[in-house]
Amino acid sequence: MKYLGVIPARGGSKGIPRKNVRELCGKPLIAWSIEAAQAAKRLDAFLVSTDDPEITATAEAWRAPVLQRPAELATDESRTIDVLQHVLTERPGYDAIVVLQPTSPLRYPTLIDDCIAAFETSGGDNLATGYYCKFREFGSHNNERRQDYKGFFYDDGNVYVLAADLVRQGRWSGDRICKQEIPREYSFEIDDEIDMLLLDTLLKRFAGKPPGP
Repeated sequence: MKYLGVIPARGGSKGIPRKNVRELCGKPLIAWSIEAAQAAKRLDAFLVSTDDPEITATAEAWRAPVLQRPAELATDESRTIDVLQHVLTERPGYDAIVVLQPTSPLRYPTLIDDCIAAFETSGGDNLATGYYCKFREFGSHNNERRQDYKGFFYDDGNVYVLAADLVRQGRWSGDRICKQEIPREYSFEIDDEIDMLLLDTLLKRFAGKPPGP
């Protein structure tokens, strides 16, 4: 199977303006995902999908191929699945897409390759990294102990693998989902300034290290 890594990075961001090129631990945020894609052995190719000149220049400075996306795929209402359909139209010939969101900059060195291997072994049509959480809406329980909650798998946005056929159907998740649980410290994504502070600390401690105690 042939795998294409895609780093979706539009220019507009209301939560953190210009976040994809914002410096985090000495490099632009998007550079962390570019370096992860460059280090992955199982990716046949990767690219950055963007509409933004500054992101384009930054990605190229970090030696990443760039695919310009149409303006209509760079609005607040745009969906990542629509971006992936555009990518497959422009770059056909791949069996699956590996999505690497720049807002999840912390990945251990073998994570992408591990996810591809798990995707193949599972026989599924898509995979998501995440963790099992114990979230419950207040008022939906009567002060039960957290350890008694059933919980559910929460996809953390770090790595997704989607079969190309699934993408062409416009589906983000298929009928055969593979859940790739990863250590909690790798499951943080950036939505606001507090997240930037958290990831600054986590990257300084865990970047480049394999998972473990």
